[in-house]
Amino acid sequence: HVQLVESGGGLVQVVVSLRLSCAVSGLTLSINGVGWFRQAPGKEREFVAAINWSGGGNTYYQDSVKGRFTIYRDNARNTVFLQMNSLKPEDTAVYYCAALLYSVGFYEPALYHYWGQGTQVTVSS
Repeated sequence: HVQLVESGGGLVQVVVSLRLSCAVSGLTLSINGVGWFRQAPGKEREFVAAINWSGGGNTYYQDSVKGRFTIYRDNARNTVFLQMNSLKPEDTAVYYCAALLYSVGFYEPALYHYWGQGTQVTVSS
């Protein structure tokens, strides 16, 4: 005796994302590249992504973040960003940005000269 008709439903996809910013100050003309690294509890600091600062802006990524993370720069504002999409619990760590001088070894944390204080990223399962 009572009729009800529903409408308007559809598929909803949830995307977990976060953007990190790295503000660089000082003698920026000496910087060859800027990289992002991360360190989880009980693990060594590892490379995440890097971008050429003084040249053409070539980018480099750890295999586990390829297709999910994007590093880009705004030289006018001396800022490097890390856009992180499709975040997983395994991405949980303290994230650091760092400046690379002289060298082109973007994957090697030991070659970076200056480091930020770090920012915590936590992805709950």
